[in-house]
Amino acid sequence: MTQHFQRELDHLKKKLLALSATVEESVLEATKSVRTRDKKLALKVIDQDTSINASEVELEEECLKILALYQPVAVDLRFIIATLKINNDLERIADLAVNIAERSIIIGELKPIDAPFDFTRMTGKTRSMLTRAIDSLIKQDSALAHETCLADDEVDAINREMYQIVYKGVMKTPENAEILINYLSVSRALERIADYATNIAEDVIYLVEGKIVRHQPDVS
Repeated sequence: MTQHFQRELDHLKKKLLALSATVEESVLEATKSVRTRDKKLALKVIDQDTSINASEVELEEECLKILALYQPVAVDLRFIIATLKINNDLERIADLAVNIAERSIIIGELKPIDAPFDFTRMTGKTRSMLTRAIDSLIKQDSALAHETCLADDEVDAINREMYQIVYKGVMKTPENAEILINYLSVSRALERIADYATNIAEDVIYLVEGKIVRHQPDVS
């Protein structure tokens, strides 16, 4: 039974990593569609969400089956609990990628203006956080997970600045209100993706160190 249990865990890890890669690609393509005003790419992200949702449900069912059949303990139990939580966070990140893609289509149909915030910097930092969170999961590297958590403040700061920029922009150029509000939605979605990347990193810390670091002022 031990060998069979290990095979089940290995299979679960492979499925989790495959889902992680797909979700990471969705975020990359969604943000690229905003930058390039590529409607076809945005639609690809939206269409892919159905398969991501199916994978999330399948992975959850696998976790519950293993819990019921093998009643794991210690590090194996932590792995399955972390997988359940990370699986849920990945699905929500994919939903946010869809939100960005939907905003991208609207932005692409409106008169172009420069992004009212440092879009390149914010997308770069958000995607870097997601990549590092997933890498920390693959390598089970809690030090990298701690670094990911600490990076969230910068993304939060950019998003806070965005509200003031959009408010002033709407007052100054009300004819640009629709596109500015859609850019604000993109900023907010990126900020939430960074939050979920932090959640994943915190779950990796729990998996590796057995410590719950949520709601702590500093997880380093």
